[in-house]
Amino acid sequence: MRKQYSFRTIAFIAVLSLGAGIGLDKLVSADNIYEQIQKFGDVLSFTDKNYVEPIDVSKLTEAAINGMLNTLDPHSVYIPPKQFETVTDQFSGQFQGIGVSFRVLNDTITVMEPVGGGPSARLGILSNDRIIKINDSSAIGFTDTQVMKTLRGPKGTKVKVTVVRPGVKDQMNFIITRDVIPFVSLSAAMMLNGNVGYVKLDRFSETTHEEMASALSKLKSKGMERLILDLRDDGGGYLEEAVRLADLFLDGGPKDNPRKIVYTKARRPELEDVYTAHSGDAYEKIPLIVMINHATASASEIVSGAIQDWDRGLIVGETSFGKGLVQRQMKLSDGSAFRITIARYYTPSGRLIQRPYEGKDRAAYQLEPFTRKELEGENVEHTHDASEDSLGPVFKTASGRPVRGSGGIIPDYVVSGGSATKFFAEIFRRNLFFDYAKEFSEGQGLSLRDKYKNDLGGFKQNFEISERLLDDFMKFVATKGVTVDNKDLEKDRVFIQARLKGEIANVFFGFEGLVSVMLDVDPQIQKALTLFPEAEKIAKLN
Repeated sequence: MRKQYSFRTIAFIAVLSLGAGIGLDKLVSADNIYEQIQKFGDVLSFTDKNYVEPIDVSKLTEAAINGMLNTLDPHSVYIPPKQFETVTDQFSGQFQGIGVSFRVLNDTITVMEPVGGGPSARLGILSNDRIIKINDSSAIGFTDTQVMKTLRGPKGTKVKVTVVRPGVKDQMNFIITRDVIPFVSLSAAMMLNGNVGYVKLDRFSETTHEEMASALSKLKSKGMERLILDLRDDGGGYLEEAVRLADLFLDGGPKDNPRKIVYTKARRPELEDVYTAHSGDAYEKIPLIVMINHATASASEIVSGAIQDWDRGLIVGETSFGKGLVQRQMKLSDGSAFRITIARYYTPSGRLIQRPYEGKDRAAYQLEPFTRKELEGENVEHTHDASEDSLGPVFKTASGRPVRGSGGIIPDYVVSGGSATKFFAEIFRRNLFFDYAKEFSEGQGLSLRDKYKNDLGGFKQNFEISERLLDDFMKFVATKGVTVDNKDLEKDRVFIQARLKGEIANVFFGFEGLVSVMLDVDPQIQKALTLFPEAEKIAKLN
């Protein structure tokens, strides 16, 4: 039995070595590696034969792989077979459900990423949320199959999930209405005013460049002369698509020294790459502002870092997540896979995108960006804080502007996304804005649908949430078990009215209707609209 497991393990390592381009002779000939393989086989074999109860060998092996990868970095992970199917779905195809990718970690469902524009993202479910109950029954110990069976379901059906969020004391309940989850990259592309286009990008999938080029062409035909590219909450995706998107806005520079978009450094030189821009796209001179926040990560940071380093436009919002590790994904024979870090990403100026993770457990590492306190205001010279310890070493953009390299991308203008009261959050998490809007549109609001038809602009300009309608909504909220807090209502009145109007627009016009209404009360977007003169100045477009 010992020999059987040893040989299996060696075969497993051999497959990995071939996929990673490592010579098996070098791998197995290393005495230390062979000794560790032997040790693992001995432990597994002895446990299988002698443990007090029958064991699941595959489960133990997966636990060992998880343990091994957990000692490396926060982004090297094992992906079980069923989860791998979901990961693959994220970048092609569609399904009906609540719109999250997840992993079961320590018997708890952990949200890896809410699908942008999906029902969970709309309610405010975040990466690293823990789902502990589904429909008031414990979900602790669920397998991947059980999770998908309970959370997926036909469009229009509802499911209640109870979430524990790191750093938040109380459990949170969300009532989620399942929907069709299309895995497209862009959730919105529209004109904000007479000449400013707006594109919201949620992920970098295999169709991102194609979707982006099509959206920009349509916006240009509508009079777009300036662009806001919204990468907030974009957790990344395909590196190649990020490079192609950045290339839309960057010219190639001199032929003998083309502009870098991103480059990688690795322990093995053959795993290093340099990605450069090419001239000829129609948007290389358009005034550009890129929006980022604490959930902007990976491929999104590559784009924003390149734009900033080449002084191509302004970066506005909050410091990004700081994920700059290159993973190679290897599929295994049982349908599972694993991702292992093989290199690190650097911006053109030489900044390491990856935020420090040494000495931090994974939960603390994931939460860290969202607890960061930043000084708001102009930061074009990146001198908000003279402390090199807090902001990292100084690098230079193409024009000589200083930029800091502490992990993540620090904006040129730091603007907070704001925070809501507990009252607003409770209504929001329980999906009551959407539920009321749906009832309203099927009842007293029926005539509005006929009145505005496809005229979102007319709806935004002329329809307002009256005091009577707001009062009716508060009565509806009370019937759902939420105590109406008049103090918080006054504090959040503008946002409550805007969200209610936005959800009605969502019912009438689709998700772009919701986005369009909410952008009018979005402090980061409203500030960005005033900054195009500065964006043009930095890019030398005026």
